[in-house]
Amino acid sequence: MITRRQLLAGSASLGLLGALAACGDDDSEASGTDGVAGTLRLGHFPNLTHATALVGIQNGLFTKALGSQTKLETKQFNAGPAAIEQIFAEGLDATYIGPNPTVNAFAKSKGEVIRVIAGAASGGVAFVVKKGITEANLKGKKIGTPQLGNTQDVALRYWLKEKGLTATKDGGGDVKIQPQENAQILEKFTAGQLDGAWVPEPWVSRLVSAGGEILIDERDLWPDKRFVITNLIVRTEFLKKYPKTVKALLQGHVDANDSIKSDAAGAQKAVSEQIGKLTGKPLKLDVITKAWPTLEFLNDPIASSLTTGAKHAEEIGLLDKVDLNGLYDLKLLNEVLAAKGETAVTQP
Repeated sequence: MITRRQLLAGSASLGLLGALAACGDDDSEASGTDGVAGTLRLGHFPNLTHATALVGIQNGLFTKALGSQTKLETKQFNAGPAAIEQIFAEGLDATYIGPNPTVNAFAKSKGEVIRVIAGAASGGVAFVVKKGITEANLKGKKIGTPQLGNTQDVALRYWLKEKGLTATKDGGGDVKIQPQENAQILEKFTAGQLDGAWVPEPWVSRLVSAGGEILIDERDLWPDKRFVITNLIVRTEFLKKYPKTVKALLQGHVDANDSIKSDAAGAQKAVSEQIGKLTGKPLKLDVITKAWPTLEFLNDPIASSLTTGAKHAEEIGLLDKVDLNGLYDLKLLNEVLAAKGETAVTQP
């Protein structure tokens, strides 16, 4: 059994540094009964790739599905590694998150701590650069990513490797990768202190509005232009102890995706308003509308792309070889889908 202390030490060794002092309370454990938790602590990011979460929260779909017995508490993050810290510290019960931090968490805990219970989004990621920059003149350029080891960071480093360019973890090499928060990326790009960034929406559109241009649309690097960018994961212990709460969470999740598909304009408005609540400034609807076609919201976790992404992380030295057997538990998702008459998702 992996201990909480070992997990926290392991997360630090991966560079997943942050404040953990407030993360150790376990209200959900304390007040739950009969498979129903008193509180569900749900993580997400203020990104378009997390629209399922944003719509579910803004429109009250999670709260409705959870019912009166379970209080929903939400926490926002800039990138996946920070959310995984809180999963390890038992400060979160579930979170929307990218594939590479998902794999890192599963590997570091030797398959014990998390399970993927649904997919959420595909696409919505691009490499944006200053005008005039091409694949041929990337040497010496400063490029941002949201965080060392997050999904976009791995994608950039692997792509550079494929192009014969080096990039070290400490910012050296042919291309100088500088991990930092998305808002700082935009600020530095606008100030001329970064030459580009590999980021998710809405930051792609924001960088383009600031004078950048898309060098690589990540969809073009994947079969059928589909790759998982957001999963929904849960702590394994929470799943085992409170399956009714997890199933209710999945009900809200599926309802949110159905809402996005049936009313795109309403979903875009909800996303704008929720991002406004999280950041203090609503995201302009024209930015969302422009970015929306690059995204697909779905319940299928597209497991094959996660496996490929893990291999990419191994090849660039950010992940030891890992056995992903047991990562997915889609049983409750398929029960929810069956009840709604929707197509089941294949268990990897």
